Amino acid sequence: MTTVSTYLRIAGLASVSLLVAAAGCASTPESAGADASSSSGLDDAQIAAIVTTANQIDVDNGSLAMERSSNPQVKQFAQRMMDDHTAVNQAAVDLVTRLGVTPEETETSRSLAASAQKTRSSMRSLSGAEFDKAYVDNEVAYHAAVIEVLDSTLIPSAQNEELKAMLVNVRPAFIAHLEHARSIQAALEGGEASEHAH
Repeated sequence: MTTVSTYLRIAGLASVSLLVAAAGCASTPESAGADASSSSGLDDAQIAAIVTTANQIDVDNGSLAMERSSNPQVKQFAQRMMDDHTAVNQAAVDLVTRLGVTPEETETSRSLAASAQKTRSSMRSLSGAEFDKAYVDNEVAYHAAVIEVLDSTLIPSAQNEELKAMLVNVRPAFIAHLEHARSIQAALEGGEASEHAH
């Protein structure tokens, strides 16, 4: 069903677009000398909401993959996403609690969650190799977008040094996730379902 796969790619890209939109005003000529938080329009409470939303999306997507996939490679990756992103969320919640910061939802975090819910709803109708491809393609696009937003907006905008350090410290894990997802994507495109422990 090419039309379903195409729809899922478009729906998944909508989530990615929302993440990139969060970075959209991070660097304009007018803000070149401005404070990072004012140039992006995000403060630490808003960054915390985007971080927890983005991580929860990957936990929820991983949970769906654990239910829908029968490919051991995809399931292993999904479990890793659930474990790693749950840990990042817990660390973020612990940090903002200690700092006395209450995550503040933004239009970006709300839209991101709504778009991800639509993508998951669409993926629920898929099974087998079609589900696996849609899930992994979404993970590749999503992690690439998260890394872009971390680099261009979230890290530069974070005012609290501990929050900034947490974002910097989780970045290598997101890069590893992206590389892992790409390797699974290549295996799926090659018709292979080899085990890949990364």
